[in-house]
Amino acid sequence: MKTARRVATAPAAESRTRRVLLMLAPLATLVVVLSLWSVASSVSGGTGPAALFEALGRLWASGEVIQGIATSLSRGVPGFLLSVLVGTVLALVLSSSTWLRAAVAPYMTFLLTLPTVAWVPVAILFFGVTDATVYFVVLTGAVPAIVNGLLAGVDQIQPLHRKVGRVLGARTWDTALHIVLPAALPAYISGLRQGWAFCWRALMASEIIAGGQELGLGLGTLLQRGRELDDIGGVMATILLILVVGVVIEVLVFGPLERRLLRRRGLLVGGSQ
Repeated sequence: MKTARRVATAPAAESRTRRVLLMLAPLATLVVVLSLWSVASSVSGGTGPAALFEALGRLWASGEVIQGIATSLSRGVPGFLLSVLVGTVLALVLSSSTWLRAAVAPYMTFLLTLPTVAWVPVAILFFGVTDATVYFVVLTGAVPAIVNGLLAGVDQIQPLHRKVGRVLGARTWDTALHIVLPAALPAYISGLRQGWAFCWRALMASEIIAGGQELGLGLGTLLQRGRELDDIGGVMATILLILVVGVVIEVLVFGPLERRLLRRRGLLVGGSQ
């Protein structure tokens, strides 16, 4: 009995160790990058990581680290959730009509190739320097990625699944919600992950260009202020904060979500439990 328990707990312990190592991997990469930067700055005589940590300590002491992260996330999270709603509904609508998809889907790819920063002047002209400008830019960045991800998943669904749904009496939206969406989940999760990346990037672009007292002190505004003051340490510290927030969201949200989905479908090493 004891031997059986040890055999049963060994894979679980190994899985926990693997998850911890996966979470620490981005930190190890950051340490390597900072080490290389330190060596390069020593050789060239330029600014090294010391200026970054000095500025980071200064920003932390003034409370601007917490304020900047909180301000950006207070726009980024609602903007992303709104993008998920809009992108999911739009993708399901497009997947239900061949003609509608042919008319609209190419523009989703066009929006992905267009830099999100290009929408900031347009948004300012329409909405002024307000939160509406930020949300508009976030939507134009995140929605196309979510739509394309879900449509890619829809394309992988076998036609037999839809036919079975119709035989069982499923209506259009029943088919979309109970057949199409579950079957397309792996690609949909990848689209959500990419959507968050575009959302975060678009948010920073809008805060850098349109930021100011009207929008509060977000990370993009903090980055722009460092540039105006010629504060290389402050600029690099803000870039590090932007990177850390993005990595934390990836490690704590999208990574576990994707692994859980793949494990349930038996596509991940370690079983299907």
